[in-house]
Amino acid sequence: MRVELFCLCDAATTHAGKLNLLGTFDTIFTREMPVVHPSCAIAVRLRWERIESNANHRIAIQFVDEDGHEVMPRWEGSITVHGMQERSSTATDLTLSLSRIQFNAYGQYAVDLAVDGRLEASLPLYVLPMQQDTPTLDAPPPTIGQ
Repeated sequence: MRVELFCLCDAATTHAGKLNLLGTFDTIFTREMPVVHPSCAIAVRLRWERIESNANHRIAIQFVDEDGHEVMPRWEGSITVHGMQERSSTATDLTLSLSRIQFNAYGQYAVDLAVDGRLEASLPLYVLPMQQDTPTLDAPPPTIGQ
C-alpha cells in the first residue's frame, strides 16, 4: 500500500470512481484566538497491490496540536479491498467532512494517517495570526513586473 494523495481541503467528494477536491490548504490565518474553522475536509487516496486484496485494513486519522493533544476525536474505520483479478493494483478513496473545528492557540497542528496501525503520512496545518499584509480572497491580485 502507498499513499497517493492525502490533503486538507475546503471540500472533497467521490463520484463515479473519481475523487474531487476543492481548495487544498495548509494555513489558517485568524485575528484572534480561540477560533472555530467552519468546515473543511480530509481527502485520502490509497493504492493497494494485489497481494493486499481480500484482507481487512484498518484506517485511522488523528488531528492533534503541537503537544499531541487531540483537536477532534480520532476517526477509525476499516476497508476490504476487492476486485483485483484484472489489475495489479487498485485505489481506494476516502473523504471526511469536518465541521466546527476549534483551535485554542496559534501554532502548528498535524493530521496523521495510520494504516494497519502504522503511521503512513502526516500533514502540517499552521494556524497563524493575520498580519496587515496577509492576502485575503477579496484582495486584488498582485501586480507582476511593476
